[in-house]
Amino acid sequence: MEVVDLSPTSRPLSPLLSTAPARRLRLLPPRCVVGLRASPRTRGLGCVGGSLSRRHSFCKNGFFATSSSSASVEPATQELGTADAVEWSGDAIRRRFLEFYAARGHKILPSSSLVPGDPTVFLTIAGMLQFKPIFLGKEPRRVPRATTSQKCIRTNDIENVGRTARHQTFFEMLGNFSFGDYFKKEATTWAWELATKEDVIQICMDCLQKGCGLVFLKMTMKHSTSGTMRLVCQRSGYRGWVQKITFGLVAQLDLVDLALKFIMISILREDHQMCCLQDLGDDSRFIEFYNLVFMQYNKKDDGSLEPLKQMNIDTGMGLERMARILQKVPNNYETDLIFPIIEKAASMAMVSYAKADDATKTNLKIIGDHMRAVVYLISDGVIPSNIGRGYVVRRLIRRVVRMGRLIGIRGDGHGNSEGAFLPSLAEVVISLSTEIDSDVESRRRSILGELQREEMRFVQTLERGEKLLAELLDEALLNAGNNGNKPSLSGKNVFLLYDTYGFPVEITAEIASEQGVTVDIEGFDIEMENQRKQSQAAHNVVRLSVGNETEIVKNIPDTEFLGYDSLSASAVIKGLLVNGNPVNEVSQGSEVEILLDRTPFYAESGGQVGDNGFLYVNGGEDRRQTTVIEINDVQKSLGNIFVHKGMIKQGSVEVGKEVDASVDAKLRQGAKAHHTATHLLQSALKSVVGSETSQAGSLVAFDHLRFDFNFHRPLSEEELTTIEALINQWIGNAAHVETKVMALQDAKNAGAIAMFGEKYGEQVRVVEVPGISLELCGGTHVSNTAEIRGFKIISEQGIASGIRRIEAVAGDAFVDYVCARDNYMRRLCLSLKVKAEDVNSRVETILEELRATRNVASSLRSKIAVLKAASLASRATTVEPQNVRIVVENMGDVDADGLKSAAEYLIDTLKDPAAVILGSSPGDGKVSLVAAFSPAIVEMGLQAGKFVSGIAKLCGGGGGGKPNFAQAGGRKPENLPDALEKARAEIVARVSGSS
Repeated sequence: MEVVDLSPTSRPLSPLLSTAPARRLRLLPPRCVVGLRASPRTRGLGCVGGSLSRRHSFCKNGFFATSSSSASVEPATQELGTADAVEWSGDAIRRRFLEFYAARGHKILPSSSLVPGDPTVFLTIAGMLQFKPIFLGKEPRRVPRATTSQKCIRTNDIENVGRTARHQTFFEMLGNFSFGDYFKKEATTWAWELATKEDVIQICMDCLQKGCGLVFLKMTMKHSTSGTMRLVCQRSGYRGWVQKITFGLVAQLDLVDLALKFIMISILREDHQMCCLQDLGDDSRFIEFYNLVFMQYNKKDDGSLEPLKQMNIDTGMGLERMARILQKVPNNYETDLIFPIIEKAASMAMVSYAKADDATKTNLKIIGDHMRAVVYLISDGVIPSNIGRGYVVRRLIRRVVRMGRLIGIRGDGHGNSEGAFLPSLAEVVISLSTEIDSDVESRRRSILGELQREEMRFVQTLERGEKLLAELLDEALLNAGNNGNKPSLSGKNVFLLYDTYGFPVEITAEIASEQGVTVDIEGFDIEMENQRKQSQAAHNVVRLSVGNETEIVKNIPDTEFLGYDSLSASAVIKGLLVNGNPVNEVSQGSEVEILLDRTPFYAESGGQVGDNGFLYVNGGEDRRQTTVIEINDVQKSLGNIFVHKGMIKQGSVEVGKEVDASVDAKLRQGAKAHHTATHLLQSALKSVVGSETSQAGSLVAFDHLRFDFNFHRPLSEEELTTIEALINQWIGNAAHVETKVMALQDAKNAGAIAMFGEKYGEQVRVVEVPGISLELCGGTHVSNTAEIRGFKIISEQGIASGIRRIEAVAGDAFVDYVCARDNYMRRLCLSLKVKAEDVNSRVETILEELRATRNVASSLRSKIAVLKAASLASRATTVEPQNVRIVVENMGDVDADGLKSAAEYLIDTLKDPAAVILGSSPGDGKVSLVAAFSPAIVEMGLQAGKFVSGIAKLCGGGGGGKPNFAQAGGRKPENLPDALEKARAEIVARVSGSS
């Protein structure tokens, strides 16, 4: 067996690439724990870890000495003031990593948004996600190698947050990437150098001196997605082994190896046993801190491996895990990246983290983690809601509020006992954000406002949840009494309280127990597991697959866009597609997708729709038009290839032919006017309602624009009028619109606003209306604001919690809209026989007259209903033994108000004890029901609300009310007779005592 010595004083790393056969892992040195791990994936996507400072013991304060994540230890902040701890702050580690790879030719790139452009991924869950199109060959690389610190969110293991040492929802992934440049040898060499050189981080050498080990996990893929690892450690006596630091990876990194993982191991065991597979999941003993992925093959459907055109490197190192080790703390939460948030929460709850019990510590850790997640998500434009990403934010916020209340936080920390406490915690997160995302500070006001509103909403939700729980308990007790079973809350109801109303299952169980009701914990666990599986399946996998579109366009260059300066150009057809398949020729009547070498057509991006127009093929000596192709859409594919979609109206076309491309000038002008107007709208919104508003989406069409923005309330009519007037003032000023290309960082330094959902290269196009607007934008724009002609808001509405939408028109569409409205007004004036300025007062007069007439009609209908009821009183049925008088009748087409008046008349006329159930079909497929019970009936245990609700279900509806009086409705009038018969039978049975 060959053992490769990887210590800095021994031979170089190149033997890692030797051809020695792989053998079984075994343990040689006493008390050294090593492990074997299999991976369920073909690639590691950010499994991360940490290490130690070089001057401190790995096992200090019981580090790794217990599997409990809540073991009592001193807070991290007690040691963060030392010189060594300052050296290894989270910010310092991040800088050291990035600088290490920058010195080796890597471009330091910024973190992408937590909202990915990839539609297959819910949130940004890995550092490599922003580079996925490059890895798949769908976009050209901008640099050969890069390094980043990427913000990430994962919620698939949310139940483990705070309970283990390493699980988090928000974390930073440090990574280095190669796009067809270097490969395995350089990646592993640099990773070892980073982890062991004294002038870099020197993670592992000192750890070994303190009784710890470093493991390499070699991930391989044969004909499945499983991974294997082989490792052997060599020694000649324990002390000598530790000093010599001999580690080896047996066998070569061969062609099917996919990843190399670095895992830190603590020395806990006194025996010589091998560590079993499951042991590596014990994060009290093992920390995976660096993961190297070798992208070399595309796995086909038949399981065979196809070599990629370029081999890539994707690595991940978890910043929080690294900080955990270097700062000598027992878990990620007690690092300087998270612990200040925990300290703030503890102070607001008036508890000591160091002296707190395990449950309180867990809650504090959850608060610290979740607060980072919600602040960065809101900063990236994700607003709490009940759907999509907004639901993730809402769920995390609710967990923080619940945990805060459980540990005793009351009030905002500034003297207001009824105030929200999340903003105070968010202030700490924002103060820690400077080197993570500088935009967070500028969005402070918006973040704090959103958190305050959402917390106060949830407090109300909690109150509604308490009411629902009381109703569910009453129902459980009632059903148990009727069926003779023990009262129990179903797992579905318990989950509803937990998931929708934020009730911890423990609190639900405690309240239920006080009333003698059990809780179906097994059913609840099933519901939780179903949700967890759905979450994992839908949102936590980065899919890397190469489709046949790569083959289709592999020989086609990027399209040269000429449309900023010209609406017509000659071009050569480089490819034709019919139903997604490449063809050489297409004839008249066929729909076709055309790839050109150059084009004046704008392809849909940045919210602006693609151009329309025509392609012409000219033939013969007279250059007559032999082929006409109508283009109705243009899209981008695989980076920067424009796909012109259209119909061949005349002739035929083939690959290699030259065409004359012509954009519809009128439609393009409409798009230009609306796009520049969108920029003006964003500036006006920031000016009128506050700079914290930000774009959340947009559509720039030929005849209208749509602008979505983050804001917590509807805009008032006064605000809309002010916004409209301000934009039209800017249009009237005839300001020159300037466009320029500059470095991305220069544009940001100048204050340019980035458009929502867009990705930018190192060089960006900046569109400026001097003194008014400055945005990064690749769209088409007018050269002067006067070309917009005018601007009119059509509507303003909410489309999701915290998201508003404005629709408006500009340019020719503005003129058409105003003319149409003027025509409507002329007709209205003729109908009302008034001038335009008198229309409003005339309409108000008509409405008031209509309301008065309706009131008279309603009063008459109620009187008629009472007259009908008078005749019903004489037909009341008396039920023994308590002489209860009962009326159950169908009153025809009487409306709900009339039915109510009739029931009130009857219950007063019949005297106590009496019960009245009336129904009617007032029209439009509706059913009205009412139940009125006298006091004696209510004392018998009957409740009008529950009674009429059960009857209404037979008519396809529902309802409720007070014990003595309730109304209901339905949508199946044909079922009303049967429903009333059932009501008669039930009420007679109940009051006679026969049920």
